[in-house]
Amino acid sequence: MPTLHLDALSTTALALLLLALGSQLKKRSRWLTRLCVPSPVIAGFGFAFLVWLLRDRGWLDIGLDTSLQTPLMVAFFTTVGLGGSLGLLRKGGKTLLVYLSACWALAILQNLIGVGSAGLLGLDPLLGIMAGAVSLEGGFGAAAAFGPVAEGLGAQGATTVALASATFGMVAGGLLGSPVARWLIERNRLPVQAGSDNRLEALGQQERRQHAAATLDGNLLLRLLTCVLLVMVLGFWLGDALEERLGLVLPSYVGAMFIAIVLRNLDDRLGWLRIPDHAVGTLGDVCLGIFLTMAMMSLKFWELENLGLPLLGVLFIQVAVLLLLTIFVLFRLLGRNYDAAVLCAGFLGHGLGATPNAVANMGAVCEHYRVFSHKAFIIVPLCGAVLIDLVAIPAITWFINAFS
Repeated sequence: MPTLHLDALSTTALALLLLALGSQLKKRSRWLTRLCVPSPVIAGFGFAFLVWLLRDRGWLDIGLDTSLQTPLMVAFFTTVGLGGSLGLLRKGGKTLLVYLSACWALAILQNLIGVGSAGLLGLDPLLGIMAGAVSLEGGFGAAAAFGPVAEGLGAQGATTVALASATFGMVAGGLLGSPVARWLIERNRLPVQAGSDNRLEALGQQERRQHAAATLDGNLLLRLLTCVLLVMVLGFWLGDALEERLGLVLPSYVGAMFIAIVLRNLDDRLGWLRIPDHAVGTLGDVCLGIFLTMAMMSLKFWELENLGLPLLGVLFIQVAVLLLLTIFVLFRLLGRNYDAAVLCAGFLGHGLGATPNAVANMGAVCEHYRVFSHKAFIIVPLCGAVLIDLVAIPAITWFINAFS
């Protein structure tokens, strides 16, 4: 079979082209926009399917050098850590703490379900973890990050399983979120009115002011890049030290993310860096887009041939448990009101997919009833995009090490 091998630079250039193509396709497709399919997934998935088709037919085998994927991934999770202000927990009030606690509990529960159901269906427990919080609550970013770690520990096809599970979860979360919220509202005959919380309102206004004031100029970009690269280097050192002295295998980005969280919360008190969250988020989005496109391009569909039905069984169990948890537990804990129903739509969105799914679900509910839930639109992005990782990533790391 003829072989085409792309070096690191060519692979990165192709990833950027596919990322741009995916962005354009998303703008032109109402269905892709409604489901909040990430732009890297659209074209990257299509390219991986093309590679599989060419390989299956014996026409061409395409090899990719994704060596730049790891630095981009670590840079992204470093920006996540720099956004992890623990001060937000104090400002968010009771509702934020309840919702965030549910997110943290779900991260542990999805891993338990993944391991348990994988054992019942005859799968490697590490593959069950890949079909748990790694790919569902963690989304494509965590799937692409933890998959290679599991493969390094002997779980063949773990990256493909994780990314395939993330795709399943994204579609399921997008389809179930707003219908479940509408069902809760109508079944319980809830008054369609949003509550108010002065602390959350003030927090939302503060975030909007910081976003409006942030201008990503040359000096700010230099400070941000210097900070991110130094944290990445320290994170690699920390990971190597933990593996050498304690035998603890960590994904390459965990050390950098931990150091970034510590640095961010010290900076909240001391004001050393003064890097606005908007600038951190912009750099993170760029790194995420490129590294996730590379991960999707590298999908090996042929590794799923023997996992199809057992993997679907694990994922259907995950969806069923999350639906029951959302309807019968979280909705009650959040107050059994309109805001609680909208928050449940968001919970299903990023509990199975990603924060953009959650925002789209909540937007659909609020548009249907023509009542905007300020509380939901402040809490869900804060928890789903930043605060959830404070517990989710250490939990995933523990499960991988425990069941490897």
